[in-house]
Amino acid sequence: MAFSTTMLSWSVIEFGKLMGQEELKNALDAIAWATDYLLKSTNTPGLVFAQVGDPFGDHNCWERPEDMDTPRTAFFVSSDNPGSEVSAEIAAALASSSIAFRKFHHDVGYSQRLLQRAITVFEFADKYRGSYNDSLGPYVCPFYCDYSGYQDELVWGAAWLLRATKIPNYWNYIKQNIHNVKNFAEFGWDSKDAGINVLVSKLLVNNPASKPFNLNADKFVCAVLPESPLVSVSYSRGGLLFKTSGSNMQHATAYSFLFLVYAGYLNQANKKIDCGGGVIASSMRLKQLAKSQVDYILGSNPLSMSYMVGYGQKFPKRIHHRASSLPSIDQHSSQIDCKGGSFYFESQNPNPNLLLGAVVGGPNINDEYVDSRADFVHSEPTTYINAPLVGVLAFFKSYSS
Repeated sequence: MAFSTTMLSWSVIEFGKLMGQEELKNALDAIAWATDYLLKSTNTPGLVFAQVGDPFGDHNCWERPEDMDTPRTAFFVSSDNPGSEVSAEIAAALASSSIAFRKFHHDVGYSQRLLQRAITVFEFADKYRGSYNDSLGPYVCPFYCDYSGYQDELVWGAAWLLRATKIPNYWNYIKQNIHNVKNFAEFGWDSKDAGINVLVSKLLVNNPASKPFNLNADKFVCAVLPESPLVSVSYSRGGLLFKTSGSNMQHATAYSFLFLVYAGYLNQANKKIDCGGGVIASSMRLKQLAKSQVDYILGSNPLSMSYMVGYGQKFPKRIHHRASSLPSIDQHSSQIDCKGGSFYFESQNPNPNLLLGAVVGGPNINDEYVDSRADFVHSEPTTYINAPLVGVLAFFKSYSS
């Protein structure tokens, strides 16, 4: 949730001017929905509430949010039981959203409140270092385990605070801790590494101090471009980017977002990237790759299928989403209990409620898609797939060529 908020905020910061007034307002409203919650979850000094509900109990039930009757146990991290990754990502979300609200004069007082909270939550994350895998392991794992450590979140949080405050201490912190961030080709809700290098490069454009970040961001690009001799990702025959993990579309959207932001940096710095083997990547090439991913998601693929619910003539009808698949209260007023929803889960009927705009995990590497609720790796939508796509779509709405 915090990562989704950071990415939605970054989408607004970079591309908000291209969204149009109505959609910019919608984006800021969506950010505020999350940041209101994150403010509540960090309201007690020395505590960060990381999760509400036992995921085993919740996953065991297929019921509407209005009917949920599983225990809403709240789990927190503290100085004695730290969780630096979840705390630092919340700090990143609060800092980035403070910039978004400040930039568009939406609510300066609210922006200041977000920033002050980001500063204190980051201090907590850094002072009491440790992974929430250790403090909350039985509750957050395996569903929300941190597999990449918390060092990347600490540097990511500091980078967003540097952008929000311009305070030199955060730059010093980044320089002192960047050696802990080694996965230059990774970016997503668990690994922030490539995002750090792109963010700092853009922040310190034409500043010699940014060179190590530029070099690692260049290496990220060369690890993703299909023609690069250093490519480390796969592509389906239809052209969709693939990495080995569930919900593959998260990589297509997040990497496309970073490519567009870094393309802007290359333009500002008047630079191209040399990937070796005669492969030179320009900002135009980065935009082309991002556009190819968006076009695939929206229907330019071997199945001629949109992977965004409600978009185009052909899109996923049986997505893995409880509220979408179960009848609305006005159609079925009595409670549907924990196992009462199994009938709807197993049904071959299309979901009665369209989750408009949601992007699912997507096809397999052979460009095949089984429209099945049970196949959650491919049919489940997530906020961290959609959040970076908001910025990408805003860009291509204005620059379609």
